[in-house]
Amino acid sequence: MALSSPPEQAAATGNQRQPAADDVELLRRLVAIKSLSNQEGDAVAELAAHMARRGFQTEIDRAGNAIGTIGNGPRRVVLLGHIDTVPGWIPVRIVDGTLHGRGAVDAKGPLCTFVAAAARAAATGNATITVVGAASEERMGSPGATEVGAWPAPDFCVIGEPSGWDAVCLGYRGTLSFQYRLRHGGRHSAGPGEAVAEQAIAFWNALTAETESFNAMVGTGGNFTTLTPTLRSINTTSDGLTDEAVLSIGIRLPPGFDAAALLTRLRQLAGDAVLSVDGIQEAYRSDKRTPLVPPFLRAIRAAGGTPRFTLKLGTSDMTVVGPAWNCPIVAYGPGDAALDHTPEERLELADYGRAINVLTHVLESL
Repeated sequence: MALSSPPEQAAATGNQRQPAADDVELLRRLVAIKSLSNQEGDAVAELAAHMARRGFQTEIDRAGNAIGTIGNGPRRVVLLGHIDTVPGWIPVRIVDGTLHGRGAVDAKGPLCTFVAAAARAAATGNATITVVGAASEERMGSPGATEVGAWPAPDFCVIGEPSGWDAVCLGYRGTLSFQYRLRHGGRHSAGPGEAVAEQAIAFWNALTAETESFNAMVGTGGNFTTLTPTLRSINTTSDGLTDEAVLSIGIRLPPGFDAAALLTRLRQLAGDAVLSVDGIQEAYRSDKRTPLVPPFLRAIRAAGGTPRFTLKLGTSDMTVVGPAWNCPIVAYGPGDAALDHTPEERLELADYGRAINVLTHVLESL
């Protein structure tokens, strides 16, 4: 599958590092609008209005997603990014060619890359491109992507996440999220038996031993194939009559893992405690031999990069729409994923410009 531009032209345009002024302004404006999960309305309206000004046919669907479609070719391409962010406000500013702000990396940078590249590719390509600014990806269950996943499968899908401008992500782990809740009659600290806090800690220790046993059997398959438990919070309360301990726990799951069997085992370990499941997302891994991958490799090389593949240890909307559509799918976008959810979240504008050029060439080739 050849790129639509001849190699010498692709190299010339691909090496342009700085994004256009309107692309920078889109990113700055979108990052400047707070958009926590379930509170994305203002950012969704801004994105939809911007896409309309660039020639997209736009709508806001019942899940609160911003949807823009451009082009009318026979191939259908969905560029699915998310517009919500985790909490933690970071003052938005551009310093030395770097834009700082919550969501700059995860994942408004990749989403703005989609808008800019789709608008450029529509002029010369031969595809119908739909950009989705999905709501509530940071929530368990990803209701925005779940709504989109009910669409007929497109020919190709790209998920907007920070892979780095010169990398293509092929997969994400799944997750099991649940709460452990243990309630007992109140007891004196000098009395017999274990306190609810001690029993809760014993459960956590048993859980980690269980996951370590599984990981030992996996061997050297790498972190992508392991179970990774996280104790998100622990709280104990007492009203003088009843003591209660509550743990919030998440476990990252490798592809093909039997989450139901794990949950059954955890309930055995929990004893008298009640486990309530917040949600389960299965892991998903794409095949790098699909026709979507070669255009990315060529475009990254044309932009002066050395292409690489990654597998992410977290989750994304790939785990939602990938199994539903079963079409060629990858994740792509500028930014360092190590900055996700951190106080240092920032995006280098040169990498943003490179990613726009790479994705433009990919879309033209499709």
